[in-house]
Amino acid sequence: MTTQQPAAEASGPTASGPLASGLAPALGAYLIWGFLPLYLVLVKRIPAFEFVGWRIIWTLPLCLAIVAWRRQFPELRAALASPKSLLALLASAVLIGINWFVYIWAIMAGEVYATSIGYYLNPLLNVLLGTLVLGETLSKRQWLAVAIAALAVALLAAGALTSLWLSLSLALSFGLYGLVRKQVAVGSLPGLTIESAILLPVAAAVTGWFAMGPQGSAFGQDWWTSALIVLSGVVTAVPLLLFAIAARRMDYSTLGFIQYLSPTIVFFLGLFVFHQPLAPEKLGSFVLIWIAVGIFVWDLWAKRRSV
Repeated sequence: MTTQQPAAEASGPTASGPLASGLAPALGAYLIWGFLPLYLVLVKRIPAFEFVGWRIIWTLPLCLAIVAWRRQFPELRAALASPKSLLALLASAVLIGINWFVYIWAIMAGEVYATSIGYYLNPLLNVLLGTLVLGETLSKRQWLAVAIAALAVALLAAGALTSLWLSLSLALSFGLYGLVRKQVAVGSLPGLTIESAILLPVAAAVTGWFAMGPQGSAFGQDWWTSALIVLSGVVTAVPLLLFAIAARRMDYSTLGFIQYLSPTIVFFLGLFVFHQPLAPEKLGSFVLIWIAVGIFVWDLWAKRRSV
């Protein structure tokens, strides 16, 4: 974990910035997210809503502990005193909460390929957001990649409509989350801490509702399940913190290129670990997305070589 101060995180990328300061946290985040389905299988018996609630509850104390270790309480107080920052973090908290639930529900429902497609689409959505919101420009090859990805979405809409909403929800919620976090003037860790605090009342209400139900709370039933629930704070906070650091240090479209690592891992987990059948329309969609990814990577590589 980086020990740089938030002011350094907020600075724009330098000539060596993306590789020197943003690459390591980006790779760490996407590796964790790529293998996350293996962890979620272990907690499959816990209802998705309840598990998301426990994720939020156990993320907050971990964030506070790291804030104390890094002595960032002054920055945390400054963010809480800024109405503009709080409003932005309220929006990002809602977006990441939606993303958590959709992803967990999809994995627990066996829609592994839908999550993979969603996160393949997300980087291509990022370049559009960068163009529409941040004023970045797209090359002809990038526009071609986005157009081919749109064909992949159309193919899913024609033959796999039931899973398309999962893919699009994941891509949109996480793309907008990253965009908001890139623009808000709050450090990575304080921002994640405030987001968790914003979601805490909802999480407490959800877990309390399940605790009063006939099956009772999943936490406390046995030591193994309880330990896995506590671990959810780690697997939530660590990759999100790494992503927030990377998003503030790297060009947004470049960060999207690295994200291809995560859905690729998820795809192979679905194929070789979970042994899920690959329907023709989903296979066709993957092929189109891989072509779009190839064009996008080619464009990024050409730009790097021309610098």
